[in-house]
Amino acid sequence: MSNSAQFATGCAPDDDLALVHASQGGDVAAFEELVRRYDRKLLRIAQHVTNNLEDAEEAVQEAFLKGYRKLKQFQGNAKFSTWLIRIALNESITKLRKRLKAKELSLDETAQAEDHDLPRDVADWAPNPEQLYGASELRKILIGSLQELGPGLRTVFVLRNVEGLSTNQTAEILGLNEAAVRSRLFRARLQLREKLSKYFRKPDGEPPHIQQ
Repeated sequence: MSNSAQFATGCAPDDDLALVHASQGGDVAAFEELVRRYDRKLLRIAQHVTNNLEDAEEAVQEAFLKGYRKLKQFQGNAKFSTWLIRIALNESITKLRKRLKAKELSLDETAQAEDHDLPRDVADWAPNPEQLYGASELRKILIGSLQELGPGLRTVFVLRNVEGLSTNQTAEILGLNEAAVRSRLFRARLQLREKLSKYFRKPDGEPPHIQQ
């Protein structure tokens, strides 16, 4: 049995580095296993950034191709997943830029611009976005509200609260410090709570009781 076959039969994602080393040595099956591990995660992230399934699928395909071509450059200083997600995000931004025909677009610039869109007052009865995502019957409402955020804040929320990455991992992927990640996550939550509040008002205008 080849090394890649052994990995495919029962190894955890923590064994990425061994698969990467095998891939760097020319084991195509080892890289295919890495693709299987991360294709769905990358597609979710790319779709949240681009708001377009076709663009997201193309971005992920191009991310894997670029990752394979640049595999020799991966030194193991960061997690392979962090390295790969960063490539996928860059490809997603490129797709979004082309679709919007914008000359310049970056997650950093859009997040800074979104500072001006902070709600001044958010009803304290509005549901927490993280809790809402966990309720399957209400997830579509949150996804729709997420799509209304700019890509900078949306991406931070998705990486932290949808994909479950740590603040440190998110900072590394986006090239930010942890304080900036926490700040953007806070702003994303505020904006989401304001956008979600319209779905949870009673007909008479009184806020309903929602268990937090």
